[in-house]
Amino acid sequence: MIDENAIAEALGAVNGPDGRTPLTRSGAIAGLTQREGKVYLSILVDPTAAAKAEPMRKAAEEALRAVEGVAAAIVTLTSERAPGAPAARSHSHAPAANPAARPRVPESVAGVRHLIAVASGKGGVGKSTVAANLAIAMAQEGWRVGLLDADVFGPSAPRLFGLTEKPKVEQSFLVPLLAHGVKVISIGLMIEEEAPVVWRGPMVMSAVTQLLREVAWGELDCLVVDMPPGTGDVQLTLAQSAPLAGAIIVSTPQDLALIDARRGIAMFDKVKIPVLGIIENMSYFICPHCQGRSDIFAHGGARHEAEKRGVAFLGEVPLDMEIRETSDAGRPVAAAFPDGPHAKIFRAIARNVIGQLDAPAQRVAPKILIG
Repeated sequence: MIDENAIAEALGAVNGPDGRTPLTRSGAIAGLTQREGKVYLSILVDPTAAAKAEPMRKAAEEALRAVEGVAAAIVTLTSERAPGAPAARSHSHAPAANPAARPRVPESVAGVRHLIAVASGKGGVGKSTVAANLAIAMAQEGWRVGLLDADVFGPSAPRLFGLTEKPKVEQSFLVPLLAHGVKVISIGLMIEEEAPVVWRGPMVMSAVTQLLREVAWGELDCLVVDMPPGTGDVQLTLAQSAPLAGAIIVSTPQDLALIDARRGIAMFDKVKIPVLGIIENMSYFICPHCQGRSDIFAHGGARHEAEKRGVAFLGEVPLDMEIRETSDAGRPVAAAFPDGPHAKIFRAIARNVIGQLDAPAQRVAPKILIG
């Protein structure tokens, strides 16, 4: 166990949200836990003052990392109080600033040429498996690739890439782990596999921003972001925080999945992020015994949706036991059988995406106004 007095002393040297009161006396500590040499701290702030509180968050993180025995520290901002936590003190009577009056301009991620999102309107469509195989396929095409698992509540990257080691911290930056030619970071690498992540929106957004910007990615041609399902905080945070070159939508063929896929496309359209294309996952099933084909979830719905929306149809990925087995084993099919038929599908998709990203006309990062 890390000395709790040392932690308290370190945080006492950091000024709280008002800029004057020590953090430990400010009433703003919403949660503080430690596990296996890692310290997790959440600080209560006014949501409208989150940007102003960022220097305080970084100072607290640096102070914790300097404590003897602390291997890593993650500090997040939240507007939700943990049960039993004291009320935060307010020392300012100034009116709250209108966040829309100061739009955040997306800033590039150091060393990363292109940043793309792999998203879906709903869960259960195999988005993370597709994202992992796409990243591996892009690396096989000669690109320097990283994968950020932004699904804080259901991180899949550690299992998909067969990673169990905890990331190291060097000069206040997390060092991503390397697997199958891809640099990988995930909140799942820092918590137990079965441990629940019970965080509210501001904490999630803060954590995702840290995973994006406080990681030593090095020089990358592309950072693939495995988004959580839906159209919520994480997607909007990334749209505001980094210049996404585009988004890839993953869907299964049936109408219910396509309804949610349409919502995903509409969300990216709203924040001016181009959709690079749609992938139809679990598109068909080939019986391993008779080789007969079955369209279990119907077929062709994603292709028709792509044509209707005027975006690229990137390809069909079958429902196959080999894809499931290799994913569960921590060696996605693109890595396990690089010359196999499934890997060739992902390589073709990767070449299409690379071609779009390297097109001469580069897109300018949008300025996002969230009303």
